[in-house]
Amino acid sequence: METMHFEFPAGSRPLRHKAHVGVVASGNLEILLEPEFSPISKVRVRTSVIGFRDEWMAILRAFFERHDVAASIEINDGGASPPIVMLRLEQALDISRNDGR
Repeated sequence: METMHFEFPAGSRPLRHKAHVGVVASGNLEILLEPEFSPISKVRVRTSVIGFRDEWMAILRAFFERHDVAASIEINDGGASPPIVMLRLEQALDISRNDGR
């Protein structure tokens, strides 16, 4: 099990709600997203797949470059592929910006 911490400049668009998407299972992941009220967006990744820090950084960098958001994100990974990670991040963001469900 590996735990990684990342920080990105927080965007100016606040989130409205907390969000929880996905499940930790073989080949999937869980994302917990909530509003962040500091100038830094924080991400913690716990993964069973060790040695992919650069890949995680690339995915998260792409997400924050695409979305002007201030968020605190916790990712619990069970071996998800990069497209699934981005899909779950997008789903959590959509829930958080809308009705919270």
